[in-house]
Amino acid sequence: MNLTTPRAAEPIVAHDLPGSAGRTPALVRELTAADRDRLLTHFLALGEDDRLLRFGQFTPNHVIENYVRAIDFTRDTVFGVFDNHLQLTGVGHLAYLPAEGDNRTAEFGVSVLESVRGLGIGSRLFERAAIRSRNTHVTTLYVHCLSRNSTMMHIARKAGMKIEYAYGEADAYLTLAPADQSSIIAEMLQEQAAVFDYAMKRQARHASRLFETFMPTAAAA
Repeated sequence: MNLTTPRAAEPIVAHDLPGSAGRTPALVRELTAADRDRLLTHFLALGEDDRLLRFGQFTPNHVIENYVRAIDFTRDTVFGVFDNHLQLTGVGHLAYLPAEGDNRTAEFGVSVLESVRGLGIGSRLFERAAIRSRNTHVTTLYVHCLSRNSTMMHIARKAGMKIEYAYGEADAYLTLAPADQSSIIAEMLQEQAAVFDYAMKRQARHASRLFETFMPTAAAA
């Protein structure tokens, strides 16, 4: 087993991710059972290799359908990033594992559509999951993935996670600082911004469809 030595992990709070000048940071919204169909569409849009990287094994459509149907939104937390068409381009799933005394662990899984990779969406989802974990008294954030999952490995190293390698797989651990006022406010502000952004996109989408409906009438006149 290989073990990488982590750098000192700092408490995770909201911050801007590096990126292209003028690019709007991805806004992460907490999902509910009402988003289940969009979740299914997102996962089914992943190619075979992306499904392997996300779930660690070959994952046919019926397995994905069962996975999405079984998500318990009252127990786990699921986050998403929406594009202007209200399609999910990135999804983060935070699953809480059974507590062991005062130690509480949450496992994080992430998927980002190929068309929008390199925009910091995965990092934003991880950051949001880490803040939620802190604010729900999680002491360790855990990631299990294939060691060739370069995107997840990049996120893990950047966050200062301890990474263990064995047999082509990797386990990464991040010890979280307790919740404080900054983490609570950061999560609240991020959610408010994402909800507002989603509402604006939905309104713009509705206006666009309304315009398209009246276009033939306007042309005929």
